[in-house]
Amino acid sequence: MTIRKAAALEYSGGEEVPVIVALARGILVEKLLALAEEYNIPVYRDGDLAEALSAMDVGNEVPERLFRAVAEVFAYCYRVNARFREKLNW
Repeated sequence: MTIRKAAALEYSGGEEVPVIVALARGILVEKLLALAEEYNIPVYRDGDLAEALSAMDVGNEVPERLFRAVAEVFAYCYRVNARFREKLNW
């Protein structure tokens, strides 16, 4: 399955809201995914969420209506990172 839209998010924690730091469509999706792989950034695939986020602009905060979906993404990323750290310490 070809991914047609992608969004990169950043969340620093605390009281801040996640922010859209990159958006990609078409061929640029592959480039964004390659960058994520190069820098060991976890990738979470959710076409509906990518569609919703791609309607916004880079620099926008994630709207409250998408908090639950984005929380699932960050929870996944934290789990992946924890497993990666465990492997490094093994």
